[in-house]
Amino acid sequence: MRSLNRIEETEPALNFQMLPIESRINYKFRNSLLLAEALTHPSLAYESHKPHFDNQRLEFLGDAVLQLVITAELFRMFPDFPEGNLTKLRSRIVSRQALARFAMTIHLGDYVLLGKGEEATGGRRRPSTLADAFESLIGAIYLDTGLLAAQTFLLELLKPEIGAMVASPEERNPKGELQECLQAIHPEAPVYRIIAENGPDHRRVFQSEVSWQERVLACGKGKSKKEAEARAAAEALRNRLWENGASPTKAAAL
Repeated sequence: MRSLNRIEETEPALNFQMLPIESRINYKFRNSLLLAEALTHPSLAYESHKPHFDNQRLEFLGDAVLQLVITAELFRMFPDFPEGNLTKLRSRIVSRQALARFAMTIHLGDYVLLGKGEEATGGRRRPSTLADAFESLIGAIYLDTGLLAAQTFLLELLKPEIGAMVASPEERNPKGELQECLQAIHPEAPVYRIIAENGPDHRRVFQSEVSWQERVLACGKGKSKKEAEARAAAEALRNRLWENGASPTKAAAL
């Protein structure tokens, strides 16, 4: 696979000063207008009265490129997995929550161009905005240089995520599942808080509380903060309190 660094070495036209976002993603755009389009949120296009210049078309294209690259990579990595297992693995990478997390890894929200209203309401950190911008960026790279460059960008950025799948292909991600479930209702993300910490240093037990829209959904205990949060998320998925208006039970903390 031809690396992006190799592209820069063989094509001197790409060796001039990179923009900050280009340095973060290790890719220099030949056509800077594609990058500008990928970073333009529809709210800015609306306010500037240029409705045809926003990232929605690139998002559509980037989604297809993302699906193809990830599907092909999982097909190669897990030759014995049936279609159903591959679909579940792919969903762990291409979910809106996962895409927003990848966007945060490269601080993409810092570079998105937003309208004043969207900016004022926290749009720069909104998961849907981040996920859309990430897909748009993929689409822009694909148009700028081709599938190989988009593939290289994605597989290098997603290397830790894919590595975790190789180690535990069947592992559940209750925090990711809970966030995806809740954000299908409202873009606000669940909030985790360590509410208790007990035991000696070598046998520490943490208790985590997960809340959403200022409402406690569940609690969970674990030998690490990460384990406690995962158990709280799993309990919240079992209780589904956002559906029935109930309060968390004492059992949720066990």
